[in-house]
Amino acid sequence: MAEVRKRKPRADAQKNRELLLEAAKEILGRGGPNASLEAVARRAGVGIGTLYRHFPTREELFMAVFSRELDQLIVTAEDLVERDAPLEAIRSWLHANVDLVETKRGMLGAMSLVMTEDLKQGYTERSNLVLAAVDRLLDKGRNVGEIREGVSAEDLMQTLYAICYARQPGPDWRENVLRILDIFVDGLKK
Repeated sequence: MAEVRKRKPRADAQKNRELLLEAAKEILGRGGPNASLEAVARRAGVGIGTLYRHFPTREELFMAVFSRELDQLIVTAEDLVERDAPLEAIRSWLHANVDLVETKRGMLGAMSLVMTEDLKQGYTERSNLVLAAVDRLLDKGRNVGEIREGVSAEDLMQTLYAICYARQPGPDWRENVLRILDIFVDGLKK
């Protein structure tokens, strides 16, 4: 029996997918579960049919946006482990994570409405990869004596989300969150 190989997506199809994900991040982040998919397609500069070819359901679009953001946080953590001093790497990573929280905040209602078992499994798998990447950042800091013992990736994530969600959305939200995160990171010093 002949093996069927999956073709690589055409360059224009891949470009459209990326445009849709960027547009969806913005539109869904602002509009949550009531965000218009037509607005996403318009923002991306494609027709609604193109959106549905890439993402047949609203759920798939939400998960693709969220998964892409989580994947970027993993890549960012891995880059920072290699490039920056541990404490600054953690600070930079937490700052980058604030972008995800901004996107996620608008999408939380949407995600809770569409979360199927498959989506939960995908989210859990990616979340575990994020925690592993953060653990590598922390391990590097502990190994060089820059970060105190006893701090886990879960501690960082819980603190990040507590700070982000304790602040009311508004024009100074990001600035206030980053300032408090910086104070927290300074407290990680050994």
